[in-house]
Amino acid sequence: MSKFQELSSLIWSVADDVLRGLFKPHEYGDVILPFVILRRLDCVIEPRKDEIYALFEEYKTKLEDPAPVIKSRINAEFYTTSK
Repeated sequence: MSKFQELSSLIWSVADDVLRGLFKPHEYGDVILPFVILRRLDCVIEPRKDEIYALFEEYKTKLEDPAPVIKSRINAEFYTTSK
């Protein structure tokens, strides 16, 4: 559990350094939490990112919405097509 606490402390100390003046300390969570979640989602799909992008490129002109095909092929509820 100490690894979690170290990581948490690091995140909040960076927030204090970077966000000071832009946001009040009680607003840091409103800024940091969405980015932590986005990073986690990115890490989850990282091993299949090339496959997802290839599927998107293949079906983006063939289908109006390629999302159902991509989701079923990668067996996931979310994906991103950004590099």
